[in-house]
Amino acid sequence: MKMSVVLPVVLLCALALFALSFLMSVPSAILLLVFGFCLWAVGYRYYSAWLAAKVMCLDAGRETPACKINDGRDYVPTNKYVLFGHQFAAIAGAGPLIGPVLAAQWGFMPGLLWIVLGAVIAGATHDFVVLVLSVRQGGLSIAEIARKEISTPTGRVMSLAIFLIMVLTLAGLSIAVVNALKGSPWGTVTVGLTIPIAFLMGFWMFHFRPGKIGEASLIGVILLFVATWLGSIVPGTEFAKYFTYSEQTMKILLPTYAFFASVLPVWMLLLPRDYLSSYMKIGVAVAIALGVLIAHPMLQMPPFTKFISGGGPIIPGPLFPYLFITIACGAISGFHCMVGTGTTPKMLSCETDARFIGYGAMIMESFVAALALIAACVLPVGDYFAINTAPAVFQKLGMHTQQVAYISQLVGENLVGRPGGAVSLAAGIAYIFDNVPFLTGMMGYWYHFIIMFEAMFILSAVDAGTRVGRYLLQEFLGIFVPKFKDIHWNFGIVLTGFLVSFFWGYLLYSGNVSTIWPMFGASNQLLACLALLIATTEILRRTRKISYSLVTMIPGAFMVTITFTAAWMNFANIFLPMAQKGNVAGVINAFLSILLLAMGIWVLFDSIRVWLKILSGSDAVKSTSD
Repeated sequence: MKMSVVLPVVLLCALALFALSFLMSVPSAILLLVFGFCLWAVGYRYYSAWLAAKVMCLDAGRETPACKINDGRDYVPTNKYVLFGHQFAAIAGAGPLIGPVLAAQWGFMPGLLWIVLGAVIAGATHDFVVLVLSVRQGGLSIAEIARKEISTPTGRVMSLAIFLIMVLTLAGLSIAVVNALKGSPWGTVTVGLTIPIAFLMGFWMFHFRPGKIGEASLIGVILLFVATWLGSIVPGTEFAKYFTYSEQTMKILLPTYAFFASVLPVWMLLLPRDYLSSYMKIGVAVAIALGVLIAHPMLQMPPFTKFISGGGPIIPGPLFPYLFITIACGAISGFHCMVGTGTTPKMLSCETDARFIGYGAMIMESFVAALALIAACVLPVGDYFAINTAPAVFQKLGMHTQQVAYISQLVGENLVGRPGGAVSLAAGIAYIFDNVPFLTGMMGYWYHFIIMFEAMFILSAVDAGTRVGRYLLQEFLGIFVPKFKDIHWNFGIVLTGFLVSFFWGYLLYSGNVSTIWPMFGASNQLLACLALLIATTEILRRTRKISYSLVTMIPGAFMVTITFTAAWMNFANIFLPMAQKGNVAGVINAFLSILLLAMGIWVLFDSIRVWLKILSGSDAVKSTSD
């Protein structure tokens, strides 16, 4: 290995270790970011370059599905920066914002290590590799790739598991959007205006001024600022009542929007809206980072708390395995493989862009997750737990609040007893901004702005996820009715888009999804480990090198251990006792936990069977470049 590579890697890793060691005695938020930036730089600049050149062998001359098919609806060659915006906006849902906030109950150190190391070694590798696999197989879903790489039965098992997880995840993500937008004219106006702005950008980039990405970006950013300003002045005016919707109304509007986003040509609404949202997401993330650098807040949460062995008031389980399923997006997430084998591979114009889009977007999401962890940990410990637990639970902790009453007064809302992570995240970010010179006295503004920002952040994952769900349903129904596999059949496109929107919309409207929420983390991470197993199979078959396959095999083995343990603990310790008492929610959760665990075991053993055949030389080499 060249000294020009070894030296910077060693120096960056040494600086990361230096920052980490000082964090134990000087809990500065700046040191936390230094640790992260050093390892993110090593991961993207050096590790991902090695993966691209040696393991995946990217070829700029290989024709991508977007260029080969180019149907103007789903397969559309797209500028790599626009596609990066879509990928980042689609994968960055509630996970990188909420998961780190909830995981702060164990202290800041466990979450920090998992967010940074998990993303560099596992999450970004997962996103990059599955994207390349899908591109080389015509934009197929991870289930179809499993069918081709492992076996037809495994492909069928994956189809059922993925669709089930997708529907549950979309309903769960949408609950966070509903809670953020209900009764909030500011959020409704701003998020709603991004839709016509997206239409304008889409037509500008693809019809009015084809290829003029800079012009469309400038127009979009200016109009986004206007939309944010308009949203901020609506509350308190006579127009507010027209944009103040109840919870049930929002539960109808969201799946309706998602349906149209899933069936309209991708360049018309979904792609430009995600690209536009990425500007706000990245812009706010950079603003928070600058706020941390200027205000240099100290982390008031200790590195480790007494709850690492279990018994926490927010998440009752122990650090292992629950940390790794609480922080999903931000470290590694199975939802990402649905985007990476769904919308993104159908728009990639050059294979070598997969590194920037797949690995790079995940590193950006890890950065956002680290900022969310900082926002939670700069709050006084008592205030953090007072916000994230019910008042009766908080009283039993023997803790005292410090500034939560004062912050509540400034933002105009009672923040005590508001669990779920979203409120404490907004309060923490507002707390940081309030300590920046020239921004003091604006805590109420920043709090409501961040609540609106969270809704926009998550909504991008919902619309992209619904479109991916349509792809999955078309593939699955195509097994029985081949016509559904015709990507140009408008009736099939509209029908499957409607069914997916209806399925998760029904769960959202009825509220039943709240009974299944406890198993979301385990099922989502189970999908990530299954995708890593499939990726390992492809790498082994193509390269015949065990050393190369370790890049996905080791993270896959770790995730198998985590998810199988968590699924069994959920079943044995939580859902089964509930079911034995006649609780319907417990019965549903127990059944789904065992079903998904059984599916995971099937894929694991079938993958190992294929690996042994490959290593013994009895399995024919397949080309994934056709």
